[in-house]
Amino acid sequence: MYLDWSSKWSLFLVLAATLTGSSPAIADDLLSGQPAPDFELRDQDGQLHSIEDYRGQWVALYFYPKDDTPGCTTEACEFRDNIFAFRKLNCQILGVSLDDEASHKNFAEKHGLPFPLLADIEGTASDAYGVKAKMYGMTVAKRQTFLIDPEGRIAKHYGKVDPETHSAELLADLELLSKQ
Repeated sequence: MYLDWSSKWSLFLVLAATLTGSSPAIADDLLSGQPAPDFELRDQDGQLHSIEDYRGQWVALYFYPKDDTPGCTTEACEFRDNIFAFRKLNCQILGVSLDDEASHKNFAEKHGLPFPLLADIEGTASDAYGVKAKMYGMTVAKRQTFLIDPEGRIAKHYGKVDPETHSAELLADLELLSKQ
């Protein structure tokens, strides 16, 4: 099995963490090339979604802390503003937070978001992707994105996301990856 340099480095860090008993964030990280964990979550309109529903196309699965907060609004609106470029590259945007369907519906309508916002109320998807965290005394999803290829594998993980530039960064990477 061929592993690129990035995958080899990630495996090294996981092994080092295991042998030393430490647990850096990378130990819990999902590695590129691994199957994306599946889930079944409802969107703002009550429709069920799973990763399997999107086989044959790219998926930008982005986790975010809270509906209608400044950074989350900026990030969602950047995805909205680039939606035609994502569609041209056969990529579905899926936003996920621990907010409920009603909160997502208000958020999507207020900002004209043309993509599903998935309600991970129980935190199962956030757990599966290793993004659940405590912030300001609340349990939330960390702002991270997983680009999933048409075969359902993680093509790239974005652990540090700038809400203002992430959509453009993701589009640039998607253009490169879709040509490979």
